[in-house]
Amino acid sequence: MKNENIAKLGLLVRLQSKPGKETEVENFLRSGLSIVQAEPGTTVWFAIRLGTSTFGIFDTFPDEASRQQHLTGKVAEALFAQAPELFSQPPVVEMFESLAVKLPV
Repeated sequence: MKNENIAKLGLLVRLQSKPGKETEVENFLRSGLSIVQAEPGTTVWFAIRLGTSTFGIFDTFPDEASRQQHLTGKVAEALFAQAPELFSQPPVVEMFESLAVKLPV
């Protein structure tokens, strides 16, 4: 498998925190790292902050099966279970295909 193929497909999830829940969202996202480290098909995973109350998750996968496993895995389950408490709107999940990738050698 070529190096760039490990990031062939991905997800971009936008999250809008409820007012006053920003720290809880940040802590929730940080806690997700230990879960995705146990997912061999999740090759890249970032929990990101885009603004004061806007957060996101950016992750990549080598194939559709790995992406679907992640979408039905523990992080996604926890995300949607806690969404009503933490977020002002449901998480927006966008699927993408990478056109060009630079990864460490």
